[in-house]
Amino acid sequence: MVPNSLDAGTIVDRTFDTYTLENKYLKVTLLPELGGRILSMIYKPTRHEELYQNPLGVPYGIGEGNFYYDWLMVYGGIFPTFPEPEHSKAWLLPWDFKIITQTADEITIAMSITDDVAFKGAPAKFNVGVTGLQATFYVTLKADRAALDTKIVLHNPTDKTVNYEYWLCTTLAPGSDPKDPHTTAGAEIIAPVSTIKMPPWWPDTTKQEQASDKPDVYSFNTLRLFKNWVDRGIAYAYPDMGGANFWGAVNHDNQEGLIRVANNDVTPGMKMWTWGFDSVNIDPFKQPTVEIRPYIEMWAGATTEFFTRTQMAAGKEIVSEETYTPTVGLTNVTQASRDYLANFFVDEAGEANLQLFSVQFGHQLHAVITADGQSISDDPVTFDAAKAVELKAKIPAGAKSMTFTLVDENKTTVLSGEVAVK
Repeated sequence: MVPNSLDAGTIVDRTFDTYTLENKYLKVTLLPELGGRILSMIYKPTRHEELYQNPLGVPYGIGEGNFYYDWLMVYGGIFPTFPEPEHSKAWLLPWDFKIITQTADEITIAMSITDDVAFKGAPAKFNVGVTGLQATFYVTLKADRAALDTKIVLHNPTDKTVNYEYWLCTTLAPGSDPKDPHTTAGAEIIAPVSTIKMPPWWPDTTKQEQASDKPDVYSFNTLRLFKNWVDRGIAYAYPDMGGANFWGAVNHDNQEGLIRVANNDVTPGMKMWTWGFDSVNIDPFKQPTVEIRPYIEMWAGATTEFFTRTQMAAGKEIVSEETYTPTVGLTNVTQASRDYLANFFVDEAGEANLQLFSVQFGHQLHAVITADGQSISDDPVTFDAAKAVELKAKIPAGAKSMTFTLVDENKTTVLSGEVAVK
């Protein structure tokens, strides 16, 4: 690598080999040879893209000490990063690709890589070294599901305990035109956390939230909306995800979203980053040296902040199973499972509102709403891939708590939630 070798006057076209997974609901593009990533996810019922892809990659941060290779170039999608923080080592490397299962009912592929990289020019803070850790990113698309299921296996085949970090990066732009995916003023971060930690590097961003009595810790309200990011910035869930099992983003321009559902006992950390709302005004081809782009970046981490190491003993592994669910008609998410999502709230008119969405269809369920334990509605529910189910119930006078229960054909509760009446 020649230091500071960026030629801003030359644009180079590069063609990659990709793989497509497709069913009735989703068209998913995989790019193993550049970081083992899910590059695109198009939701067929709306014909919209859920992920951001950069139309013009610009090397940036050259020689500034922020990244493992001392520079970075954003492409986008969903991709694992290890064993260092930030985008780490493997984002630009080819991953091995293998078809694990291919039947009429489902297809599962695996993208894998072993950490054997020792870059002499890495900034000193990237000091984990060569770990020998093996990462395998499994991606499964089932014929009858409107969601993408994934599994990350990070394995230590060595005879030594190793220090490492594991993060998974997503660049979200739900409800986008596939020809021009990007995040708009209507985008909202969906994350069931009330407190965040922000480093003081972008004060115009941090001052959008109310500071606490702890250093760098703030409430999380204003910055849920992409349009309120007056500058770039980093925000971590604080102290962590608190056991919540989902996060994502909703585009309120068309009420389409993408939600990640996972067991966050494995990935308790959550990091958010944007370049700021002004990124929507950048034309990459007219401003080829400007790297900022319009997307919401959300990360899941085995630790709670970058440069906070953890350890993996010899022969051990971690496994993170995830589901990525496009949504239509949900204005928020308050409860989620791998099959069902809900937004349960009390509106300004004093009515209980229940929005429901599912990734599987052809079954009739029942949604029961109760007030202080007494049933006030019991409605049959049939799911549609193109819209949410919306139910309302009048709240009895004096009620203090509302609950909902979604029950399947076997009378099994598949999702439930509660909201206080104020």
